[in-house]
Amino acid sequence: MTEHTEPSTAPPGETGGPPSPEDAYLRRRTLRAGSAGPLLLTGLGVAYVVSGDYAGWNFGLAEGGFGGLAIAAVLMGLMYTCMVFALAELAAVLPTAGGGYGFARRALGPWGGFLTGTAILIEFVLAPAAIAIFIGDYVESLDLFGLESGWPVYLGCFVVFLAIHLWGVGEALRFSLAVTAVAVAALLVFVVGALADFSPGALDDIPVDEGAFGASSWLPFGLLGIWAAFPFGMWFFLGVEGVPLAAEETRDPARTLPRAMAWAIGVLLVLAALTFLAAAGARGSAAIQDAGNSLVTALEPDGETTGLSRFVNYAGLAGLVASFFSLVYAGSRQLFALSRAGYLPRFLSLTSRRRSPYLGLLIPGALGFALAAATGDGARMLNVAVFGATISYALMTLSHIVLRRREPGLPRPYRTPGGVATSGVALVLALAALVATFLVDRQAALIALGVYAVAVAYFAFYSRHRLVAAAPEEEFAALAEAEAELARD
Repeated sequence: MTEHTEPSTAPPGETGGPPSPEDAYLRRRTLRAGSAGPLLLTGLGVAYVVSGDYAGWNFGLAEGGFGGLAIAAVLMGLMYTCMVFALAELAAVLPTAGGGYGFARRALGPWGGFLTGTAILIEFVLAPAAIAIFIGDYVESLDLFGLESGWPVYLGCFVVFLAIHLWGVGEALRFSLAVTAVAVAALLVFVVGALADFSPGALDDIPVDEGAFGASSWLPFGLLGIWAAFPFGMWFFLGVEGVPLAAEETRDPARTLPRAMAWAIGVLLVLAALTFLAAAGARGSAAIQDAGNSLVTALEPDGETTGLSRFVNYAGLAGLVASFFSLVYAGSRQLFALSRAGYLPRFLSLTSRRRSPYLGLLIPGALGFALAAATGDGARMLNVAVFGATISYALMTLSHIVLRRREPGLPRPYRTPGGVATSGVALVLALAALVATFLVDRQAALIALGVYAVAVAYFAFYSRHRLVAAAPEEEFAALAEAEAELARD
């Protein structure tokens, strides 16, 4: 029987003796350890998602009606809850910046790790570009400083918020927590105000499509509408899976990450239920199904601006800023980990004196700005991001199942309630959500597949022959392979 060991957590070059070439390589690619505790990580998990409570989810009413979106949101909430518990176990076992890539690398090999990491990158690089466009729309609608939505606003978003990230992770996470607190508080204020005008009869006021199978007032577009609403039910939770990407910057990650992830998904489930019911019941599902600013629309039954609706409108901008800011963080850490291990060009993982992956922030930021300025199509980019997300969900939950089956003796500081049954539920629902993206925006799904094809070609013909064995995720995987060989001998 072999003893399980883990790679050293000592800083490169501080394990005694002169630094090896591997130490020198990793020293230039080191994040600031111990910067985040449970509160900051919980805030990070909520920040990823909070903008989705303000807008976007309501378009699912046009796909499934109130009943269809309600069922879709419940199922997607179940998927995310199960997935979060599975990822909490994996994050406690493999607390590295690679997150989902690291989990899949151990369970599914280099190809599984690369495919998972690429899917996560698609999500976390395109989503900030989409949200920058939404921020521009908000700035214009609020008539802030006379600005109109366009490239100057998008550029301002990337420049200002990337600068805070470059300043340091502790400062960045504290800023994110403060903005998120404002956005969450405003959501609760909205709920109180909207519930004052709540009417159960307003929930199912969308006209029924008599030709749809299983159509009713609660399911006006029939049973298929439930499935079509899946991607919009995801908007209440999309991004919370990014918390493990902060593992190398977390104090006591084996304990802190599971706790913070559980708190974050709990907060998001409550906010989703309250926001959905209050908004649809105050003004009616039909009135908000196509609204670009659904919460404000729900507070203005006569189309006249009130003090409360204007407050919520400003708070919506805070929610968008929180999500933009945190998604930029997640994308930079996934890119950092893939680059450090050689899956992507290695120079992208270089860190500054303040231990920020500056190229991992600047290059995706430049790409996101270019996409936002060139297309102005935030909805399409967000749909592409959702497609990438569902692929990563399927691969990460599969990784949990594989590791439970193949390495039952692996020390697990935290164990998923329900074990593989929990991750199995998440896997099935993730696959259903993946197919549902084709029902909503086939072109976005095809764009994501095209990006995937280019990335796969790069890995197949170039980078898979240049992986860095000393990278933490690769070292964990190599250790598992060595132990398996010893066990066979």
